[in-house]
Amino acid sequence: MFKKVTIIGGGLAGLVAAIEFATAGIPCILVERRSYPFHRVCGEYVSNEVVPYLKSRNIFPFSYNPPAIKTFQLSTLNGESKMMPLDLGGFGISRYAFDHLLFERALSLGVECKLNTEVTGVEFNGQHFRVTTDREIWEADLVIGSFGKRSRIDRVMQRSFLRRRSPYVGIKYHVRTNHPDPLIALHNFAGGYCGISNVEDGKSALCYLTHVSNVKRFKNIAEMERKVIWRNPLLKKIFNESEFLFDKPEVINEVSFETKAPVEDHLLMAGDAAGMIAPLCGNGMAMAIQSARLLTAEAIPFVQGAISRATMEEQYRKRWEAEFSLRLWRGRQIQKLFGRELTARIAVSLVMNIPPLARSIIRNTHGRPF
Repeated sequence: MFKKVTIIGGGLAGLVAAIEFATAGIPCILVERRSYPFHRVCGEYVSNEVVPYLKSRNIFPFSYNPPAIKTFQLSTLNGESKMMPLDLGGFGISRYAFDHLLFERALSLGVECKLNTEVTGVEFNGQHFRVTTDREIWEADLVIGSFGKRSRIDRVMQRSFLRRRSPYVGIKYHVRTNHPDPLIALHNFAGGYCGISNVEDGKSALCYLTHVSNVKRFKNIAEMERKVIWRNPLLKKIFNESEFLFDKPEVINEVSFETKAPVEDHLLMAGDAAGMIAPLCGNGMAMAIQSARLLTAEAIPFVQGAISRATMEEQYRKRWEAEFSLRLWRGRQIQKLFGRELTARIAVSLVMNIPPLARSIIRNTHGRPF
């Protein structure tokens, strides 16, 4: 008899996991605290490593005609820039569109989706989980944690990464501007960096990460942008010449790059809940998708009664660490270099003047096609 599966969080990892369970004929419940479609803070660049998999599951976003991205531009704080090819490349798609597409696919496969519902507690009693939401309570044999970078459940579980405060704030806009489809750009400024690449419908995703001290020094985000970000002339040009499509920016506080565990209190974690790569490495969306694929490859045999919980947890932990732990470590080291103005200047100079180093960094923070 199939076991009951609950997935907490309907981002890329949660939705892909739900699709995998449903494709295997396994009923599951997906809980999402919002209602689709909606925006998330995300760079919205997807590495091509996921393309074979997405096509195999009929979830590649062909209908949105996503722009192919083949070239990378890096700029210094004063606007000096360099172009370089992306060996693997990627495509641009907004989370607003992509998450909604995956949600509709999950519904078509029979996934039970509880929207506008927040999980407030999860307890494991040795055999089953007790899942508590703001609406109801039920039991599950397997719970997947795909609740993103930082959530209420992280606090309820007292996860260790929360003990170390993070000084980073993430901010995202959609804009209309004169940005070439094949290009993804990373522009540095004092205390942060800003990425821009195109998504569907002629829009561009403009997303930046900055130290919280930048925000606190000024009355509001707009003033901080004018006084800090615009010191890079390339960014000043983008902000001045773009049509901003949001009434206000999407913001997430305390973006953490601390180490997380892929299995905690018998929950299997996926996506950013298991570990977040620095945004400047540019493949968090691909990692979320692949983590869900790895997770369900181990979870489905457990649900079907073929392996024990202990075996499932150990095998997933090993596969996750083999695939992602080194990539995340490299991402954290790169993030440290860009976290301070002096080291950022040195790092950007090295990357711009030693092309093999740049290619090596890009290659080592991305995975192989699957």
